[in-house]
Amino acid sequence: MASQIKKGMLVRVIKENLENSLEGKASDKRFPSYIFQTKGEILDLNDEYALIQFSAPTPSVWLRVDQLEIL
Repeated sequence: MASQIKKGMLVRVIKENLENSLEGKASDKRFPSYIFQTKGEILDLNDEYALIQFSAPTPSVWLRVDQLEIL
């Protein structure tokens, strides 16, 4: 999947993959609903992670590419 994701693509976060991940278990369980309900744009890629920008004024966030669904 990592090879399929490119800068500028629109993605949505897969809730189950994020909640059951090491990062999800180490973080506050109250994820903002917009990351699951809205589209995010890939701004940058780094190995197995993608920097995603959701609608402004939200901050950009790094997530693993296996936690993303291409739209």
